[in-house]
Amino acid sequence: MQKSLKNSLYLGLAVLSLGAVATVSTTANAASKAKVTSDVTLKTAAESRNVEATGTNALYSKPGTVKGAKRVASKATMKKMANSKKSADYFRAYRVAQTNRGTVYYKVVSMDGKYRGYIYGGKDIKAFAGGIKSADTTTTASMPAKTTGYHLANANKNGLWTAPKNTQYKAKSISLYSANKTDTFTVSKAETKTREGSLYYYVTDDQNSSIAGWIYAGKGYVANATTQSLGGLSLTAEDAVATEDNSVTVNYLGTNGNTVGSKTFVTAAKNTKKDAKVNSDKNINNQTLADFINDATNTPAGYKVSSTNVDTIAGAAVYGGTVRVNVYKAATSTIAFYLPSANGVDAGAQLNAADFAKGKPSITSEQAKALTGDANDNVVTGGKTVTDGFFTTLYSKLLTASSDTTVNGTSVTKGQNYYVTYTYSNSKTATANANVKFGSTIKAVFDAKTTIATKLPDAAGVNNGNTTNY
Repeated sequence: MQKSLKNSLYLGLAVLSLGAVATVSTTANAASKAKVTSDVTLKTAAESRNVEATGTNALYSKPGTVKGAKRVASKATMKKMANSKKSADYFRAYRVAQTNRGTVYYKVVSMDGKYRGYIYGGKDIKAFAGGIKSADTTTTASMPAKTTGYHLANANKNGLWTAPKNTQYKAKSISLYSANKTDTFTVSKAETKTREGSLYYYVTDDQNSSIAGWIYAGKGYVANATTQSLGGLSLTAEDAVATEDNSVTVNYLGTNGNTVGSKTFVTAAKNTKKDAKVNSDKNINNQTLADFINDATNTPAGYKVSSTNVDTIAGAAVYGGTVRVNVYKAATSTIAFYLPSANGVDAGAQLNAADFAKGKPSITSEQAKALTGDANDNVVTGGKTVTDGFFTTLYSKLLTASSDTTVNGTSVTKGQNYYVTYTYSNSKTATANANVKFGSTIKAVFDAKTTIATKLPDAAGVNNGNTTNY
């Protein structure tokens, strides 16, 4: 009868606590120690139960005022975790207990699982208080301007997670077993870890949508940047491991015949074998071997490819072999503007940007490339200067004579308006730069003619305009 009564009592308590497992203390000193009247599993969304310590209370194995409670983490330790810059020191609350004194204790576990126990939570089961408070473990970040075309940079170092590591309890890594090195990924969300400030992107494999998760994104994508710091992501696919069956070594040779650098071409083609011709096989970036050789990002820093037979070199290549490509030490010249000299050999007086109607003349990006060459080579070859064809006719501003004078052989009276026409001279420029090598300033020589006029010709603005190309 007593056993039946006791069972009924416990059943009633369970119903009153909405299905909770109620525990009643039957210790001898019940009058002096608090009793747990309910201990309930929290049912709200897991993310809403992320909390952080306030540093005001210690963590115990049981509600702190209950007999037998042992300290798991001291108040000092909890204060340190409250001020931590690590997400691992957040907690997840998953149970709530009440005592007969009206106090509330939450059972929590740290995100890294190191600490688990009960902490004082105030007197209201509807709000975190006392030793813990709600925490936003991540904050929404701006989406990158580029959201497609990403690759995994190094899956062994930075993989995908169900949530940025330690921002959710039991966040776990995602299997990449069925992902290929060439797979592209699309970004759909961006967040930063609140404590660390590190950026994460949520990415999905375009070839297999079941592969998706959060990945560390470094500084994130920066539009127009020449290099990108993307953490676990890359804008180029990761090469397979080079073997003698799938790769070719490219040795870049300087003008003295010594190797100044090398790169390895790794094919994305399947079932290739040592000594087999590479032919038109491509790598993961869709490059043939010839494309790979000519890619400036593969050439040793400061050098440019000088071999004119790259297609022939690549055509003879075999897997497991080595190809040799000639390169030169690149040097870039600038341009200065001059009038002819009296002796016809040197350049004369220098012209400045202010001497032209619209400032420094512009050149195209392709023309700018011609200013870079082998540091041992002259800028004049066969009587032609690399700047030939850059400029045709330039004009000065409309000028007014301050006194009677002669300008470029033309008489101008005081108060009279005139302008100067500058015409590029191929022959005089070649003479003035006979001993100039790439890397030194090229002196572009212009013949000058004065015209009396009250306005500039319509063509005065042609081939003018400030530029940063040289």
